[in-house]
Amino acid sequence: MRLLLLGLSLSAVSLTADAKDFSLVEHGVTANSDDVQTAAIQAVIDKAAEQGGGRVVVPRGVFRSGALWLRAGVDLHLAEGAVLRGSGDISDFPTCQTRIEGKVQPWRPALVNAKSLNSVRVTGPGVLDGAGKPYWAAFWKRRAENPKCTNLEVERPRLMYFDGCDGVDVRDVTLKDSGFWNLHVYRCKGVVLEGVTITAPHGDPPKITGDAQPWDEVSIDRAPSSDGIDVDSCQDVVIRRCTISVGDDCIALKGTKGPLAMEDASSPPVENVVVEDCDFQSGHGVLTCGSEATIVRNVVVRDCRVGPAIPLVRLKLRPDTPQLYENLVFERITLDGAQAIFDVKPWTQFFDLQGAEPPKSVVRDVVVRGLRGTVRSLGELRGNEGDEIKNVTLEDIEVEARGSRLRVGDVEGLVFKDVVVNGVPYEAEGAEHE
Repeated sequence: MRLLLLGLSLSAVSLTADAKDFSLVEHGVTANSDDVQTAAIQAVIDKAAEQGGGRVVVPRGVFRSGALWLRAGVDLHLAEGAVLRGSGDISDFPTCQTRIEGKVQPWRPALVNAKSLNSVRVTGPGVLDGAGKPYWAAFWKRRAENPKCTNLEVERPRLMYFDGCDGVDVRDVTLKDSGFWNLHVYRCKGVVLEGVTITAPHGDPPKITGDAQPWDEVSIDRAPSSDGIDVDSCQDVVIRRCTISVGDDCIALKGTKGPLAMEDASSPPVENVVVEDCDFQSGHGVLTCGSEATIVRNVVVRDCRVGPAIPLVRLKLRPDTPQLYENLVFERITLDGAQAIFDVKPWTQFFDLQGAEPPKSVVRDVVVRGLRGTVRSLGELRGNEGDEIKNVTLEDIEVEARGSRLRVGDVEGLVFKDVVVNGVPYEAEGAEHE
């Protein structure tokens, strides 16, 4: 993992010092106009590519746009005071084949898109603004009409989407008010996301402990489906020094779902992920596996801070999908009123066995150590009938908890080492103590 981190860090700073700049305003794009200038901005990107590449600079000011597509050799830079604002008209995001909720299917692209590029780069300190309120209102209206409506019934654009890219570097940019997910990477290798700030209105968080599940709430003061970072079928990912405050999962590790998920060649495993020195201020989970995920392995979350009402380890175990989550480490985490240490339990949102027998999911080799602070509850650690949860270790933990019991299902090899809750060494039924 150290070699992975070093390699990604070096690749991220290998910038071309003499790359040519293409300023939007110097190429016919008007700052602070009420017009949606998608075609004019895209023309600057295309011109930079035609001239051998360079850096397209969004200067100070507000520039409204629909879906944009980066090209080979072209970086996007948002300067101090720059705002690239998404259109509130969904027609400015023409339907295309894109990856959404575990499938490649016709849907809306993001504000900034990249497909099959090498060394693609987006930098700040400017802002990508999704201006998502019209999309949120449309979704909540539909949810009020049908509390079980799916996320895809109301089309909404993401802020950034990278598809099949080798070498993704996003740093020091602010993402705000996305219509849907914020930053989605799919089938990418060598991803560095550093110094990124992601915000969306989150309202009061829904209740996510117990058997109730939060897909049927209506919250007009929360941006729905506003995941911070979605790592979908990617390998070798570093997320560092990011700040995330959203109304859904902070970081979601994704793949696909359904009884045949393991046979889906379009959804390779999520592997080798490092999350470090991040601030999680609001969200449904620091790190969530699901709602569609198949194989997730070799993940480290370290030296992070977790704010109120956010669970640390959130694993959604679908009764219709064979899942494997293994080698997950959470260490040196500061908790400030976090929702729970564990939120590991069955997840039945829109599940469909398609006539198949219920598959088996496996969670193994999970280590949580070096936790300090306050938490509402220790949480839940249980699966569906037939699932296997084994080799879970809690070590060097000292927390104050309003709810001091951990709800444990059928877990093999649950070990506690130097765990203190509310000033008392912790005792858990079925656990081993050292």
